[in-house]
Amino acid sequence: MASPISANKAELLAIANAVASEKMIDKDIVVEAMEEAIQKAARARFGQENDIRAKLDPQTGDLRLWRVVEVVEEVEDYFKQVDVAQAQKLEEGAKVGDFIVDPLPAMDDLGRIDAQSAKQVIFQKVRDAERERQFEEFKDRAGEIITGVIKSVEFGHVIVNLGRAEGVIRRDQQIPREAARVGERVRALISKVERNNRGPQIFLSRAAPDFMRKLFAQEVPEIYDGIIEIKAAARDPGSRAKIGVISHDSSIDPVGACVGMKGSRVQAVVQELQGEKIDIIPWSEDTATFVVNALQPATVSRVVLDEEESRIEVVVPDDQLSLAIGRRGQNVRLASQLTDSQIDIMTEEEASEKRSKEFAERSNMFEEELDVDETLSQLLVAEGFVELEEVAYVELDELAAIEGFDEELAEELQSRAKEALERQEAAHREARRELGVEDDLADLPHLTEEMLVVLGRAGIKDLDDLADLATDELIARKREAPRRRQPPAGADGPPVRRPQREQDKGGVLGAFGLTEEQGNEIIMAARAHWFEDEEEAAEATVAAPAAEEAADAESSQ
Repeated sequence: MASPISANKAELLAIANAVASEKMIDKDIVVEAMEEAIQKAARARFGQENDIRAKLDPQTGDLRLWRVVEVVEEVEDYFKQVDVAQAQKLEEGAKVGDFIVDPLPAMDDLGRIDAQSAKQVIFQKVRDAERERQFEEFKDRAGEIITGVIKSVEFGHVIVNLGRAEGVIRRDQQIPREAARVGERVRALISKVERNNRGPQIFLSRAAPDFMRKLFAQEVPEIYDGIIEIKAAARDPGSRAKIGVISHDSSIDPVGACVGMKGSRVQAVVQELQGEKIDIIPWSEDTATFVVNALQPATVSRVVLDEEESRIEVVVPDDQLSLAIGRRGQNVRLASQLTDSQIDIMTEEEASEKRSKEFAERSNMFEEELDVDETLSQLLVAEGFVELEEVAYVELDELAAIEGFDEELAEELQSRAKEALERQEAAHREARRELGVEDDLADLPHLTEEMLVVLGRAGIKDLDDLADLATDELIARKREAPRRRQPPAGADGPPVRRPQREQDKGGVLGAFGLTEEQGNEIIMAARAHWFEDEEEAAEATVAAPAAEEAADAESSQ
């Protein structure tokens, strides 16, 4: 048993209790820090090479100090090990593998240097514990609104005292033109909490849409109770915002509940957001209806949805164009964020011109490729046919059901459409070969001759060129592949995949709508010859020694 050190028990316990209370951390952590500090001071006194332990009783204040040595057969470290003979002198019955406790004499005076070193250890341990406590307290509070006092403003970033920790509102998360004064109270959303070496980093925001959501939840009891739900929110901080709300109780008007009596509820939020104008819009499952509501106060004539491209085309009267777009595009930008879609706004005149142009282009294409008259080509476009592969691979009954068509005409049109696709494929094949793209690439899955032409123009002409690409470099794109008319069972082949719009391009073949899975299959197929070469080399390496042995045996005979 180690002998107790002469020390002021009451003083040690008082220090431990005071630090634990002040820093709001577990007393055991403080006691552990004090033990570690005493151990460090004792090693400085008795030798750093020794394994010295200290134990402070948190109840009585008794402090014990001892050195630990291990019993071994052959001593390698004389400071931490002892042989069996010497160990048995210290403790009867000691054997190899045991640990002997060697009591150390009392340290009545740690000395100025030792005491300073011990103090640093305690402070560091307490700081680490305090930082861990702060992180544990805030790590699960992301998304909450918290109130603090502005401590300082550094390089445009606002440092906020949160009581037990500090948070920062970065410049881009502040409301523009909002003055931050030291000592003022401020409310903000906890957007993110990170752990680092200097303690937890608590990032706050007053510009996030979720901050506005939480403010409404505080002001509108129906939102807090879940009767009314904010389905979407968009903000231009300090200027204007839009929220889409829905009521799960048919007897409660969601817009009226959010506005409040004489606008009291919404005004409370507006004041907190420094006068930001807020449009409260009824949310609808019908996308077109929601878009019309989101573009208020502008009047909308027509909404055209392109779900495949995640775009929405909105047609407005000529005198409503500037109102729909808003100042510096603010109204349409917020509406796009609210609906999570790209909104293109045009006047009725522009929409009519666009439709006429598209109609004429598609009609001319069918007229030339199918060798039909203008009336028949226009009829196909009017029925919603856009591309040759749609005509070639649509169900025959669907094509024959068009007014004025019969089965014989439908079969003839499909035959001509397939011939036109074959002509296009042959033209692309010739162009591909002129570019020097090897035929091996044409055997890879999912690649068409048109795609090979694009690859050739990008300098990708053999298997090694293609195999060196990553999947993202080949097919990276923003949206999923558009849905096409699928060929009926037993059709001659799949529809030719056509390029999408220019802005969808990402990788070399990003315009063709290939999925990530298809891209992976193309890359792996291009790399297959690498593995075959490795296997052949390995087989040759194994076969060579065998051939040499056979030759040696033959010569010896």
